Amino acid sequence: MTRLAAAAALTLPGCAGLEAAENVIRAGLLRLGAGVLEDLLAADPGYAGPRADCGCGHRAEVVSHRDKAVDTVLGRVAIRRAWYHCTACGHGFAPRDVQLGIAGQGMSAGLRKMCARAAAAVPFAAAARLVSELAGITLTGKRTGRRAEADGQAAAAVIEAQAAAVASRTLVPLPPAPPLPDILYVAIDGTGVPVTAAEAEGRPGKGADGTARTREVKMAVAFTQTATDEEGRPARDPESSSYVATFAPAAAFGTLMAAEGRRRGAAHIRQLVILGDGAAWIWNHFPFPEATQVVDLYHARQHLHDLAKLLEFMLGDHRNDWLAARLAELDDGNIEAICAAARTFPLTGKKAADLQTALGYFEHNAHRMCYSHFRKLGMFVGSGAVEAGCKAVVAQRCKLSGMRWTLPGAYGILTLRCLDASGRWEQTWTPPGRAHTGAA
Repeated sequence: MTRLAAAAALTLPGCAGLEAAENVIRAGLLRLGAGVLEDLLAADPGYAGPRADCGCGHRAEVVSHRDKAVDTVLGRVAIRRAWYHCTACGHGFAPRDVQLGIAGQGMSAGLRKMCARAAAAVPFAAAARLVSELAGITLTGKRTGRRAEADGQAAAAVIEAQAAAVASRTLVPLPPAPPLPDILYVAIDGTGVPVTAAEAEGRPGKGADGTARTREVKMAVAFTQTATDEEGRPARDPESSSYVATFAPAAAFGTLMAAEGRRRGAAHIRQLVILGDGAAWIWNHFPFPEATQVVDLYHARQHLHDLAKLLEFMLGDHRNDWLAARLAELDDGNIEAICAAARTFPLTGKKAADLQTALGYFEHNAHRMCYSHFRKLGMFVGSGAVEAGCKAVVAQRCKLSGMRWTLPGAYGILTLRCLDASGRWEQTWTPPGRAHTGAA
């Protein structure tokens, strides 16, 4: 190490300063580390005998030793390993690649994780610059993004498989360690992600031509509440939020929600609460009938504003007073009074049909709008946690100016961001021995 430092010092310009010294020494250490890694890998070429199972039920024969270049956190290294060929299948493979988690890939697991971390945080070109600046490894933005998307998709496949196993009861999550929180919430919302024209083709939307420009990603955030604050307002437990997100239909999303709920202890915590905007699919696909269902108060208030707008031609100058009275009734959970006040107006035709549709939202969700009662119990009545999640997890990465995603690519990156926001990166990261075999 002393010789390395001395050699580095000899290459420094006279007034280079500390940063230049650091960079030169780091570059030297990386070169030294890459050489040590190459020597370590050369000690085991992965020879598995004269014949090895090809994975398809045949026996492949060793035919040679071949070199493979792999980018690692120390730089590019060359690995020489035994190469087997199966005459029945017509393909070759190196058992050592599987052991090292580099089968079909040109990146080590460590460098893949760096790329995933960076690309989940910032756009791909910026992610490549981060890896270069912080780790001294030069990659293109395209390669960084492609690798991160593929590993995010692999992580999503692990999560989906676990959720399916939980749903079939072949996997039963362990209960949380005591002491258990008092309440577990699952809040649900959705937001649009801008996608490529191919992903939006044939889908109606809000574009000028009536077509879609986005695809909806559904998100759920689970969090716990142990206490209320000094004023009796609910307080979310610190570091208790976990996130799941998917572009899949409601039924598949319900499976993910259910698995996350069970993982977080839904069967063991005293009170389970589900918060949503009132859409029927939310309640229909959440398989915990014992849960207290709450329509987000702020969505309900927006519906009241829409109702006042619908009746504006009848209310005239009394609109604001009428709306204020209805909002007060909503805060009290008096849905019957809201509907009775709206039905005093003699509407016919389309106006009457529109009014019935608007009031149907309140009547169908009346038991989910007992806000005064919920507040007395010290419960949350708003879904701000998931709305904040939609902004922090989705919008800040996937809805920047000019972005257009494929669904698999966006799903991969959003999965990585959910893992990071949930503090579950290591638990769900695909083990190297079962690494995704997409191109790097």
